[in-house]
Amino acid sequence: MIYKTNPYYNPNTILYQDGEFKKATEATSDLFGQTLHYGYGVFEGLRAYETQNGTQIFKIKEHYERLKNSCELINIPFEFDITDLIEKTYKLLEINNYKDAYIRPLVFCGPNMSLTKPSSVSIMICAWEWGAYLGDNLLNVCISSFSRPHPKSTKIEAKVCGHYVNSILAASEAKEKGFDEALLLDTDGFLAEGPGSNLFFEKNGELFTPKIGNILPGITRKTVFELSDKLGIKITEGIFLPEKLLQADSAFLCGTAAEIIGIQSIEKIGFPISWQDSLGKKLQTAYKNLVLEKNQ
Repeated sequence: MIYKTNPYYNPNTILYQDGEFKKATEATSDLFGQTLHYGYGVFEGLRAYETQNGTQIFKIKEHYERLKNSCELINIPFEFDITDLIEKTYKLLEINNYKDAYIRPLVFCGPNMSLTKPSSVSIMICAWEWGAYLGDNLLNVCISSFSRPHPKSTKIEAKVCGHYVNSILAASEAKEKGFDEALLLDTDGFLAEGPGSNLFFEKNGELFTPKIGNILPGITRKTVFELSDKLGIKITEGIFLPEKLLQADSAFLCGTAAEIIGIQSIEKIGFPISWQDSLGKKLQTAYKNLVLEKNQ
């Protein structure tokens, strides 16, 4: 059976699909669905943390609002109530007895072999216990030969299933070359983002990050801005060539799955400031305190 080697569920795992909780091993989808054939669907990634106030899902409303916005951007009907989805997500964690977990809502389309709006739409929410997505060590990163899609080719700001083929290609290439992660440029050769994370780099006591337009505007990215404001750290959004990153003092990636993780080197070129002394480390600590609801 599939579940014997599946790291995401076992015979007792429960997921939520179209109004009911059911065993993951018994859930089904149509093999003629547009999401399977064309990548025409949207998803989110959320994290639940065991805090001193019980299990809390970090910025759950913002994630479901982005799920809705992603659907609307690519013309997938979103007829689900966000308040209800939030309640069902917490119930899902309770049923599976998850206190720390990664949560994946997926809006997927029904059977339709034409390149038109979906004839039917479903939603699935699943969860699994997952450690640090990119590990706990500093990352050795390469500049990918793949670039992010041009913003006129699709809705870059939507978290669309099909977009992640680009991410898989970049991440796989990096690992085949002996690196931990990839960094993609935009189609004009400027810094963009990681396959599933946003980029920040430090120079002279300030942070810099690629502006929105060619990147997914991440919720963790927004949180870095909020924390930096509280800590008095200046952030500049802009258009940067890779040379700017290679001349930086330090750098990090951030995302819901990755959280905040430091970069050791870019193309085997290290940074002059150690991670422990960097702005990224300060933000990493502040972020962990925030999601765990510890006193700042």
